[in-house]
Amino acid sequence: MKQSKRKNLESKGWKIGSTQEFLGLTDEEMSYIELKFSLSQTLKDRRQKKNITQMELAKLLKSSQSRVAKMEAGDASVSIDLLVRALFLLGASKRDIAKGFVRSDRGQDTKTKLAS
Repeated sequence: MKQSKRKNLESKGWKIGSTQEFLGLTDEEMSYIELKFSLSQTLKDRRQKKNITQMELAKLLKSSQSRVAKMEAGDASVSIDLLVRALFLLGASKRDIAKGFVRSDRGQDTKTKLAS
């Protein structure tokens, strides 16, 4: 964000910070969320590259399409175990899944505005 825009927002009562600060998350909690999000994105990318619908993946998992949608969205109710199992069902190797772990370490721009 441009410094001038930041100053303008702060002068109007806005506080600029990270998602982690806003939610009061520890570094470990933030790393877990980023890892889960990365695995979710890896799952979605792999499914789309294989030209498989969410419904088809759901049948492979013996689950529902809505559950697959939640998996791809990184929903809190989805376990990392289920994400990894789905990736294996789509033909991912341990190395492919490990790339998802590395992807989460790259960090993402988690800056957001917070109302004060």
